[in-house]
Amino acid sequence: QVQLVESGGGFVQAGGSLRLSCVASGFIYERYVVGWFRQAPGKEREFVGTIDRTGGRTKYADSVKDRFTISRDNAKNTVYLQMNSLKPEDTAVYVCAARLGPSYLSSNVDSYDYHGQGTQVTVSS
Repeated sequence: QVQLVESGGGFVQAGGSLRLSCVASGFIYERYVVGWFRQAPGKEREFVGTIDRTGGRTKYADSVKDRFTISRDNAKNTVYLQMNSLKPEDTAVYVCAARLGPSYLSSNVDSYDYHGQGTQVTVSS
């Protein structure tokens, strides 16, 4: 059974840091591009960043560039989202997604094959 499970969310003050994890099971993770998306209440799901199969290339939304870093450990079937200098506007449910196919770094959530349930991140001012 294909499954993506996020963890690491929580409550943090502005300026703080969190590291999210996305663990995969039921498929060969290293064959998949993995993306992170987030959705705040009343807003559409938005792209945060993505990483290619080997971890050699990443792409980020302008809103998180230089603050967030995506990495992966394929031996552990895990992708990480390190979030630094968090702002109240980063408050959202963070979801990871996996995409098989050409290894281009897509920011389109509909191009991903599998999605997790998400983990809540709340940043207070």
